[in-house]
Amino acid sequence: MAYKWSTKEQMTDLLCNLVSIPSITGSEAEIAFPRYVVEQLQSLPYFQQHPEHLHAHPTGDGRYFVTALVKNKPETKDTIVLVSHFDVVDVEDYGNWKEFAFAPKKLSEMFRANKADMPADVQEDLETGDWLFGRGTMDMKCGLALHMSLIEEACDGGFDGNLLLLTVPDEEVNSVGMKAAVPLLLEWAEKFDLNYKTVLNSEPMFTRYPGDRNAYIYNGSIGKVMPGFLCYGKETHVGEPLAGLNGNFMSSHITTMMELNTAFCERVENEVTPPPTNQILKSLKKDYSVQIPHRSVTLFNLFLYEWTMEEIVTGMRRLATMAAEQIKESYAANAERYAQLDSFTPTDINVNVFTYDELLKYAYETYGEEHVDRIRQDVLNNAGKQDERDVSINLVDELAILCKELSPMIVLFFAPPYYPAVCSRRNPLISSVVSDMIAYANEQHGVELKKQNYFGGISDLSYVGLQHPASTLTPLTTNMPLWNRGYSVPLEALERFDVPVLNLGPVGRDAHKWTERLDTDFAFVKLPDMLRVCIRKLFTEQASVSSII
Repeated sequence: MAYKWSTKEQMTDLLCNLVSIPSITGSEAEIAFPRYVVEQLQSLPYFQQHPEHLHAHPTGDGRYFVTALVKNKPETKDTIVLVSHFDVVDVEDYGNWKEFAFAPKKLSEMFRANKADMPADVQEDLETGDWLFGRGTMDMKCGLALHMSLIEEACDGGFDGNLLLLTVPDEEVNSVGMKAAVPLLLEWAEKFDLNYKTVLNSEPMFTRYPGDRNAYIYNGSIGKVMPGFLCYGKETHVGEPLAGLNGNFMSSHITTMMELNTAFCERVENEVTPPPTNQILKSLKKDYSVQIPHRSVTLFNLFLYEWTMEEIVTGMRRLATMAAEQIKESYAANAERYAQLDSFTPTDINVNVFTYDELLKYAYETYGEEHVDRIRQDVLNNAGKQDERDVSINLVDELAILCKELSPMIVLFFAPPYYPAVCSRRNPLISSVVSDMIAYANEQHGVELKKQNYFGGISDLSYVGLQHPASTLTPLTTNMPLWNRGYSVPLEALERFDVPVLNLGPVGRDAHKWTERLDTDFAFVKLPDMLRVCIRKLFTEQASVSSII
């Protein structure tokens, strides 16, 4: 069999063809992209003989994910899932280079011709390595190209087990593709008699700190939640600010306390989650007037490893309670100082703290479920193409307005997306293969791989099983206004799809930047061999491992 995607040059050309389709998340090209992948795989004799093993599946929102199963022997059950995503972030950051962002060879030539104008680290790579520039070269169409090459080899009987390629849209936003794929994978396990041994991702290696040049192999992926705090103060005229309470003032206290707060950093072995950082901070006042902005919101990115949702909600509530006390003390101190300047009698304020679930229950008891649900449905009906974060904020805001007698108040809630943390560090199969691959990479390729428990770039591996029972996620689901109202995670399917995970991918730099680039020598010379060996070890190791049949 003459291979199409076996040499460095062939895989580079395939990657450039994949990158040339500008599959930005939410674009028409993202919808069209699966057609190209299917057409390419259909050219392989195996899929011409087994067309039922190759499909583009709808995600339910107009997009598609692709599955391609190679099963050469009917009696073979053991299967490795090769997962990748084909959506990319936008290219506004490319500036004058924007029109070439999806033309890797042309862009790379232009960067070399303008080397003196490039950042210092880019100049260094241009001088010392074989780097390919362009959006999606490293994140993560290289991974898809590698997987297509492995599928081609599997078609020719290259492995003693089944390979199932899965490539999905929307990883960069809400992981719609992966969430839609998990129930299908469970279905295919029964339909084709498959036993899933591992889900193998090939996301690029991510640096842990600026200038990091280490190479990594990952046996898990970091988790993420987005806690929000809606602050409802007390309205007043700007000429009488001490007669009210400014919502922006309230949010500023929470933001100062939460931003980069290492109390919310979680440690597992020698790895620590990055501290929380603010994603949205804004007033909810729609138009200018001389009324103070008494409603505002602040929303954060919070990474996690093994903490339960109960622990997270407890920590967030504790911070909100401390912020409420600080707001009260700061207001009182300023009011007292102003009273020394003018004839003014300070009044006491108290700031209540609620979770969204508590506020909703109060609203139901006070105003009736029918009335409250009508308000919530009106928000959803008028959402249009609003961002899911904004819709979540609007749902909390309307509920707070309804229950304004409880103000001043801080309402804790969660916005999408939710990425469960996943880790196979205690799985004997993964532990054994990781150790073997570290030794093999060093001996055969001079590559010093370092084991990481959690891939830090956030990935679709989050939707491979659950570290904690679905029942423990109630503190999240009951406090996420959009849960089952436009956003959800297939928790029951994830509990059933409990498969070990591994990530071994290419070396790249500057994901989501205009200098995004891929080390093609590593990606298409060393890594293909390492992936082949890794897959063969996963098939042949006899360590006990959880599986799906």
